[in-house]
Amino acid sequence: MPVQVIRERNSGKVLNVVLGATKEQGGTRTHTITVGGQTSLPFLHFEGETPNKPIVAMEVVDRVPEEWNDELKAAFQDVMNDPAAWAKKCVEECGADMIYLRLQSADPDLGGSTQEKCVETVKGVLAAVGVPLAVVGCGIDEVDNKVIAAVAEGCAGENLLLGHATQENYNTITAACMVHKHTLIANSPLDINICKQLNILITEMGLPLDKIVMDPSIGGLGYGMEYAYSIGERGRIGTLQGDKMLSLPTLGTVGFEAWKAKEANVGVDEFPGWGEQKERGIMWEAVTASSLLQSGLDILVLRHPEAVRLTKKNIDDLMKPSNV
Repeated sequence: MPVQVIRERNSGKVLNVVLGATKEQGGTRTHTITVGGQTSLPFLHFEGETPNKPIVAMEVVDRVPEEWNDELKAAFQDVMNDPAAWAKKCVEECGADMIYLRLQSADPDLGGSTQEKCVETVKGVLAAVGVPLAVVGCGIDEVDNKVIAAVAEGCAGENLLLGHATQENYNTITAACMVHKHTLIANSPLDINICKQLNILITEMGLPLDKIVMDPSIGGLGYGMEYAYSIGERGRIGTLQGDKMLSLPTLGTVGFEAWKAKEANVGVDEFPGWGEQKERGIMWEAVTASSLLQSGLDILVLRHPEAVRLTKKNIDDLMKPSNV
């Protein structure tokens, strides 16, 4: 007996957003990457189009992150004191589609790097790799307003993905993106209404929707995953129903969240039944990534090379056409 497959008919779609700029476009990237464009819930190929597969970015920090897990640091111990070399390793050895550079040293308590130093670091990474680049600050608004604005000006035309714009602090970074031709990360705290309102505020300043990537915040496996998943899913459903202010590609800092978990850090001597810490941490990151892929993430920011490998394989498998 034949089975009739009921297909949803959607009126909306995720907007396409282009990351990076080639020489012909005013930048220095060897290629650009387009994210978004979906017309269905994630990977339902029989129901709609998924023209651009999710991409994996790898996180690079402009200081040695002593707070990182020892097993995680071991993967980059030879390059951690050089952001450009670190980024190059991520691209050439780990297969990163994009670099997510965190200018953590701008924090006064972590070195207080000057604006000039931060711009120099970004330019060094741009010279080392040809992939698109995301750049975020240290998380202190008054510092980030100056640092990210300086980076936007110093790298004008590169179409960097800059952040973070929040509901309390979006004006300066938005203006910098508009003037110097970059794309913006709009960050909201796991609240679909704030997420939408922030997009409205940014576009009212004049930045087009196709120059915005949403970061609605996520949680790691076991630490808010269910709520983060539901926010992503609600955003995608709203998009497919025609809500333009939610119809943007999304980014999630998977590695940042996953490696904060107790389960990713405690040793086997403390919890023998949990298995070896190294494999457990990698799997905690990879499973967090695979779960949130299903909620609609377009850009996954990871840390460990093995988690990157597993996630990219998962994406490739999910992108294969279904037989339905």
